[in-house]
This record gives sequence, structure tokens and C-alpha cells, in this order.
Amino acid sequence: MSKLTDYISKNDETEIVDAIKAGEKQTSGEIRLHIEMKCPLEDPYDRALAVFEELNMHNTELANGILLYIALEDHKLVLCGDKGINEKVGQGFWESTVEIITSHFKKNQYKEGLIKGITEVGQKLKEYFPYQSDDTNELKDDISKG
Repeated sequence: MSKLTDYISKNDETEIVDAIKAGEKQTSGEIRLHIEMKCPLEDPYDRALAVFEELNMHNTELANGILLYIALEDHKLVLCGDKGINEKVGQGFWESTVEIITSHFKKNQYKEGLIKGITEVGQKLKEYFPYQSDDTNELKDDISKG
């Protein structure tokens, strides 16, 4: 049975969290990453929504949190956002960001795919929710694990 470190090392985790922090320094939006080996539900989107709630991502002032959900062994990836960001970006944004990540995953470049995807999310959040001098980090930046 695989474990997370078969895909992402502790050093990789540090670099991924640094990418989340860097992305959030440009925006009032919040980015979270949740990784688990298997999706416990039949529909990974339903699981992503449940994790979104568990992580209290709906509690941001501008409803601009984005969750990147990954079930590594099941090869499932879902990117979902709160209503504030969903009102601003089109379906093409979600699809292109997922494509960026999966293109790297197919080459076993998990860290690179996550960092590029997180950077893309940060750029889009910056466009619609620019950083304000009084912004506070509303959610943890660490990687949530299931």
C-alpha cells in the first residue's frame, strides 16, 4: 500500500506550503490543499465539498477560498472554490488549472504540478481579489491530509 511520502517528500511539502504562502501574499483569497490516498466517496467532487466544509473554508470574509483536493491512488483531483470566486471565474479557469496539475502528475512530477497549479490559482485570485494592506491570513497554509 502506498503512502504520501511515495509521492511527496517532506522537503516537497515545505516547497508546496511555501507556494501557498507566496500565492496568498498577492491576494486576499485563501488556498488550501487536501491530500489523501483514496477518496472515501464515490464522487470526488462530493468529497472535496465535504473537506471544504471540514476545513471551514466557507468562513472567509469575501467567500474567496479555493480547495485543491487530491486522492493520489485513485487519480482524482478536484479544484473547487467558494461562491465569491465562482462568481468571478469561468469553467475554463478550473479546467485549465486541473490540466496544468495533471500534466505533471502523468510524469510523476507531483511537487512541480502542485506548485504550478497553486501559482496559477494565486494569480487568478490576485486578479479578482488583490491583496489589501489590512488582509489577514484567514485559513491555515499547511497541507491537510486525510
